[in-house]
Amino acid sequence: MNSEASSLMRFPTSALKPSALALALALALLPAGCGYHVAGHSDTLPKTVHVVAVPALENATNSYRIEQKLTSATIREFLAATPYKISSHPESADAVLRGKVVSLEAVPLLFDTKTGRATTMLVTVKCQVVLTETNTQKVLFHTDNFLFREKYEISTDVKSFFEEQDPALDRLAKDFAARLVAAVRENF
Repeated sequence: MNSEASSLMRFPTSALKPSALALALALALLPAGCGYHVAGHSDTLPKTVHVVAVPALENATNSYRIEQKLTSATIREFLAATPYKISSHPESADAVLRGKVVSLEAVPLLFDTKTGRATTMLVTVKCQVVLTETNTQKVLFHTDNFLFREKYEISTDVKSFFEEQDPALDRLAKDFAARLVAAVRENF
């Protein structure tokens, strides 16, 4: 309850005018009907889908092995965040998630004022994704413009920069997969 409603409620109700009493009740009930829900908990996929096949994403970029990292992270996210089983064989699944990494771009956002080197990068990944029900070939989810953007800090030390490249890609893949799986489940 907010402080305005609680301060109105301290007075005996006989001292409040009917309009003030109505306002106090409305303010007290407002949070209960706000309509917010926690993202990632609704599932719009048909009840007939129990097994999802996630073949390796295609890679239309010059980024080495990015499709492998994104595919692995997506499989892990499906297993961790959904009740679905995962298969590598599309013919044995109820639905198939296919995707293509169309672009991967990293641009510097912040720079170290002393060295002029980038300290924060904005990474943007664009994918095409389609989830198709195997039996009916009905498209359950489709987007040609799945965009993932995230800021990542990088080290200004050249030696540690190259050592942290793989962990940075792993973090990116994990964040990407969480958003992709949520989008597929909620059909955004």
